Amino acid sequence: MADTEIAVIGAGVVGLSVALRLADEGRAVTLIAPPDAGEGASCGNAGVIADYAVLPVGTPDVLRNLPSLLFDRHSPLAIRRSALLSLVPWLLRFAVQSLPGPARRNAQVIAALLAEAAPEWRAQADRIDAGDLLRQRGSLYLYERAADISDTALEWQRSLGVTVERIGRDELGQLEPGLPADVGVGAAFFPQTMTVTDPGALMRRLAAAVAAAGVARIAARATALEVQPQGVALRCDDGTALRAARVVIAAGAWSRPLARMAGDRVPLETERGYHIEFDMHDQPLTRQMTPVSRGFYFCPMAGRLRVAGTVELGGLAAPPSPHRVRIIEEGARALLPDLPAVSRHWMGFRPSLPDSVPVIGPSRAGERVLNAFGHGHLGLTLAPVTARIVADLVAGRAPGLALERYSPARF
Repeated sequence: MADTEIAVIGAGVVGLSVALRLADEGRAVTLIAPPDAGEGASCGNAGVIADYAVLPVGTPDVLRNLPSLLFDRHSPLAIRRSALLSLVPWLLRFAVQSLPGPARRNAQVIAALLAEAAPEWRAQADRIDAGDLLRQRGSLYLYERAADISDTALEWQRSLGVTVERIGRDELGQLEPGLPADVGVGAAFFPQTMTVTDPGALMRRLAAAVAAAGVARIAARATALEVQPQGVALRCDDGTALRAARVVIAAGAWSRPLARMAGDRVPLETERGYHIEFDMHDQPLTRQMTPVSRGFYFCPMAGRLRVAGTVELGGLAAPPSPHRVRIIEEGARALLPDLPAVSRHWMGFRPSLPDSVPVIGPSRAGERVLNAFGHGHLGLTLAPVTARIVADLVAGRAPGLALERYSPARF
């Protein structure tokens, strides 16, 4: 007899969303995660429901510039040199997935997930009483120079159902009158995009809803998983042992060893994401804005301006890089020179796959273990969609997607 019907490993935005959806469908759920699990990338992100983000990280444009991107210390895509040798296999896979054919296929697979992101988030926000934390003012991708404009990217996005407008400098100034007049030559405007005014508050309300739904919680990290005829045996770093009829792996950047115990060799690596914040009541921007050549987001939030982004490949163990923090601050001040002193900075971990496609669905060990990890930059965006797919699989319903595209067997 199992100790719980379903164990969900991970309490970031994906794990909590999965647990809530399963509990709402009458499942007995136990959540396994350290006490601070929801305070990582699920809180430190750019706060955007990025339903426009159909392009994978790896594209032909990125591939052409990959050597300079990886080894330029000021690049928005960087690698810790101490991790270079261990990352070579992942980088080779990434290069292959950045070729035109694979990149376009990956974009199509990502777009299929993103198609329902906005309505799923509206429904989940209503469920957890967080509708006041969402706003729809759109998102801007700023072109600082004419060379930043990529018509190919816009064509790909439009072909995959994304609503995007190319605007000039005058229209940009009308949308963002606080932006200095000498900044930018235009932008891509995504008018339907929603943003979150406070990701931390969103996570607290989601966690409260999960607890109120009767989900049990083991405040520890799952360290061992064994599929057995009667269920799945789990052990945690605090000595807790339990058996579940089914397990969902939703542990983000910590998912790879657990997936391997279920027979899935997934090339998951860790992106180290950064942000800085400026406490300010009157902010120079009214909507999320990304300078495309710099790889970070300006994110107006409640009482503060967050500047989040850049990609650093470097694992889970190394300390934060002061250099990456400086790059973000210097870039922010280059566009908005009147910003006050930095109030705080943060670093967290994202799970990164070479094709930018998350792993969702059964493991090679069978449907006793379901995967729900590897969302990269889209964890916040795709959390309710992933939760629906997992709930469909548990209930024996067809999820409406070709899940082989998200299977660990694709590697």
